[in-house]
Amino acid sequence: MSRNPAENQLNAFRDAQKEKTTATMSHGAPVGTKSATQTAGPRGPVLLQDVHLIDELAHFERERIPERVVHAKGAGAFGYFEVTHDISKYCAAKLFEKVGKKTPMAIRFSTVGGESGSADTVRDPRGFAVKFYTDDGVWDMVGNNTPIFFIRDPILFPSFIHTQKRNPATHLKDPDMFWDFISLRPETTHQTLFHFSDRGIPDGYRFMNGYGSHTYKLVNADGKPVYCKFHFKTDQGIKNMDTARAAELSGSDPDYSIRDLYNAIAKKDFPSWTLKVQVMTFEQAEKVPFNPFDLTKIWPQSDFPLIPVGRMVLDRNPSNYFAEVEQAAFSPSHLVPGIEPSPDKMLQARLFAYADTHRHRVGANYLMLPVNCPYRVPVRNYQRDGPMNSTDNQGGAPNYFPNSFSGPQPCPVAHKLQNSQLKLSGDVGRYEVSEDDDFSQPAVFYRRVLDEAARKRLVSNIVAHLSNASAFLQERAVKNFAMVDADLGRQLSEGLKLHRSSSL
Repeated sequence: MSRNPAENQLNAFRDAQKEKTTATMSHGAPVGTKSATQTAGPRGPVLLQDVHLIDELAHFERERIPERVVHAKGAGAFGYFEVTHDISKYCAAKLFEKVGKKTPMAIRFSTVGGESGSADTVRDPRGFAVKFYTDDGVWDMVGNNTPIFFIRDPILFPSFIHTQKRNPATHLKDPDMFWDFISLRPETTHQTLFHFSDRGIPDGYRFMNGYGSHTYKLVNADGKPVYCKFHFKTDQGIKNMDTARAAELSGSDPDYSIRDLYNAIAKKDFPSWTLKVQVMTFEQAEKVPFNPFDLTKIWPQSDFPLIPVGRMVLDRNPSNYFAEVEQAAFSPSHLVPGIEPSPDKMLQARLFAYADTHRHRVGANYLMLPVNCPYRVPVRNYQRDGPMNSTDNQGGAPNYFPNSFSGPQPCPVAHKLQNSQLKLSGDVGRYEVSEDDDFSQPAVFYRRVLDEAARKRLVSNIVAHLSNASAFLQERAVKNFAMVDADLGRQLSEGLKLHRSSSL
């Protein structure tokens, strides 16, 4: 019987072995018996001196690092990014320095709200995190498969994620939690329409776009900055999954997306994406009729057209999932000269939160792990020690700055790029953006991006989920959607009434 590469992995490993290997303990000592513990007689108690047993059990009890709070389940792969178009007039980052340049990279796709054992085909945003191993260190572009997000202020992020997780009393997913938050925060409307549209369930990871989502700042060699958004367009084309097939696969093949990606790469059907950017000058940012740093907003492509940059190709599966995917740690704070953060509030908070969670989840020296380390450049800093330090701890180099003993010095080029002008002013305060326009862009998405058939599926998907929420939450949610389009509100109201009558 023909078997696909994922099913045949163990056979392939066996066939590749040239000679037999000897089992050892963690410290390398050979093991004579693998199938029996040391006891006092055949029926006697186990002896504490059985160091092999203790070695096995002690490690087993610590095998799992804490699960990611979000994006717990995912798939990873490796490949390269190749520059196809010159954008040096906007950005001096070395990975973009010339057409034809290739930079090795890693990627992790994921679902967002589910646990590590959840199904791949649920209606959920998809994580799209890319790690570039550049000549100037690691650059992480940590995004999603949508160009926007549910909220614009990071203080609400923990609460929003809680609504995607489990009710603390029942330990069940709770539609009331989701729709209560969504209907109380109108800025969620844009992403909610994306979420319940066809793109809410991609047909695997190969057939979806990726977006940096946030606004970033690019700086050229002269130190001149512009604002930027990153778009990874799938070369395979967008392909989504209908809800019936997604529900079926959730039971029959919950690892559908991981399997699909692994097998495609193993068969040398290498998936690829085209990177494009949108650019906005500081002067334009002052004049646009929306906040360009608001994560719930897109930049209209009619005003800020997509500029091609390069192509990302995935051509290698991980050799070990835990080492190269589970321990992979992506953070928006991993930036390189030429790419900087903008005043985007959500991005500013993520600069701290992601690196902080990696230190908790993986350890203080998580950047020393092979999948995370900037292996193309030597790390020279004034950080030392910490648990699981796997290097020479920078030898005899001084661990303080300034010093008179040849310690690493600041880079003049990086100084120029990392100190581009950004004028900021304003009174310190907690600013509620209560009168912002939360419905104009969702209206464009509903009326112009979706065709009639897609709009009907959107209504059906929202009704199916919203019908499980309390009646007052249904009413509040429908009022919000009616602000996007009156006909959308009418169809949702009628759909909910039909659902109620059919349930009687």
